[in-house]
Amino acid sequence: MSAVWLHVGQCGNQLGLEWWRWVSERPSKDRYPFCSSDGSLAAVCVDSEPKVLRRTQKLVKSGSLRESNIIAGQGGRGSNWAYGYHGAPAEGESSLLSRAMESVRREVERKDCYCGTVLFHSLSGGTGAGLGARLCEEIREQYPAGHILSVSVVPHHHGESPLQHYNSLLSLAALQRSADGVLLFHNDEALSQALTLQGRGLARAHGLPPQASLAAMNSCMASCLAGLLLPVCSLTTTSGLSLGLEPWELLRSVCPLPAAKFLHTGQACSRGNTSWDSLASSSLQSLPRHSPSGKPVHYSRAVLAVARGDQDGSFLSTAPAVSQKLRLGHRCVSWNPFPLDFWTDPRDEPSPSLSSRSLTVCSNHSSVEDLLQRVGQRAQDMLRARAYLHWYQRYGCEPHDFLQALDTLSAVTREYSAGGEQGGEADAEWRG
Repeated sequence: MSAVWLHVGQCGNQLGLEWWRWVSERPSKDRYPFCSSDGSLAAVCVDSEPKVLRRTQKLVKSGSLRESNIIAGQGGRGSNWAYGYHGAPAEGESSLLSRAMESVRREVERKDCYCGTVLFHSLSGGTGAGLGARLCEEIREQYPAGHILSVSVVPHHHGESPLQHYNSLLSLAALQRSADGVLLFHNDEALSQALTLQGRGLARAHGLPPQASLAAMNSCMASCLAGLLLPVCSLTTTSGLSLGLEPWELLRSVCPLPAAKFLHTGQACSRGNTSWDSLASSSLQSLPRHSPSGKPVHYSRAVLAVARGDQDGSFLSTAPAVSQKLRLGHRCVSWNPFPLDFWTDPRDEPSPSLSSRSLTVCSNHSSVEDLLQRVGQRAQDMLRARAYLHWYQRYGCEPHDFLQALDTLSAVTREYSAGGEQGGEADAEWRG
């Protein structure tokens, strides 16, 4: 019972509902890490509009979620980071921020041992990006000893909102200042995975527009989260009780230095007894290994692999081969003497059939440089044209805030570049 789970904005709550579906399908004794002492979910759901939050009423009626932990506004935030971050001046103590922090405070006080908060949100909207960043800062200030793990959804490269580059810039900079780790889930990657799972690759091959529901995309992201954050035997007590340490042990494994905290996640699943070596190869398929210029420059500072479905204990016997494949595929840096960590569990949560296996891999990967540079460049282009700036100034966000955020992202990019220059293993061809 160590974490408070905070869902902010439309995307954060939609992904959160899918996440809680995964949790609710577990036996009641296995939900212990996600509940407070009275058995209710330790979750707070916040949005500036009530539409998505209406779906949480199912959890309220079932007794799983407290009604008081659903914080809804009525006006929306217009996809404006500044409006989400600062709020309306007339709101005062009735603001979404104040009400959300009060619910978080109550959940923290219900904990036997509060270790941190897991935040679900997007980078592109007004509520998820702006209010999510503000809540992250407030939680860091009020509970400095607790960890903060952000689950952040990156918008599509094109077409979500004309303000998405501003919002992503400001949100990423705020997370760099306040969060301990940022799990990035890209909408474009989730769409590709959902299309593959739904067998629509043929439609794309014939030039038809790709189509996949948000539910399918959220399911792909929630599957990766389940692979990483659901309890594993490696971290349970001798009595078999999970203390909910997975989010915080993940941070210790893959964020060795606080200046670099952006994380990439990949997953490979099989319904048969596919070898762990083959699953390791499959998990590398989605890993960006080249910059947009085509140079093999990306590397990993640290990697965590979670093997689920290891009923026969075969993972340990193949761990050296899997380790070598992941080490080469991720181009692990040489200055980290122990860049790989492994967790195992006999059950496969993402696909709980008797013969299924999954390997979920989380890495502190330098491909985030591509995202930071793209967001920074497009935001700079808009700043030079002074596009939409008056919308942000209306709610207290001035040009120097954008410049400060650009400096923050530039510093992160330099940190990842310097980390690679300190030495990465030679890139190697690998075959599945």
